[in-house]
Amino acid sequence: MRVGASGPQAPDVAWERYARPALWSTWAPQIRAVECDAPRLVAGARGSVVAAVPSPVAVRLPFTVTDVDEPGRTWSWTVGPRVLPLHLQHGVEPAEGGGSSTWLVLHGPWPVIAAYAPLARLALRRLVR
Repeated sequence: MRVGASGPQAPDVAWERYARPALWSTWAPQIRAVECDAPRLVAGARGSVVAAVPSPVAVRLPFTVTDVDEPGRTWSWTVGPRVLPLHLQHGVEPAEGGGSSTWLVLHGPWPVIAAYAPLARLALRRLVR
């Protein structure tokens, strides 16, 4: 499944919001916090995202960054428990007429990606605004 969004943000700024995991919670409402062993996306980086869900305990989802292409502004990662992982591919491109477009390709069990897609679309809109 592929979702995307376009907005006025410059591609380099939108990419920087991706490239620094500490910034993810500023634009992705489904993420409360990020713990990562690298300050910037690099292949092999590991960590966990703390999901923004109502729960008495923090819901942490482990992740591994699998690929990063800084000049191409693309990256991918595997996130979630071993029994139900998602593989997500992300990119940022210049938009026609200015601003940027961002996209996400989701791979995983259909019910999970179908439920996650609306949250992802909202986050992508916030990334490029």
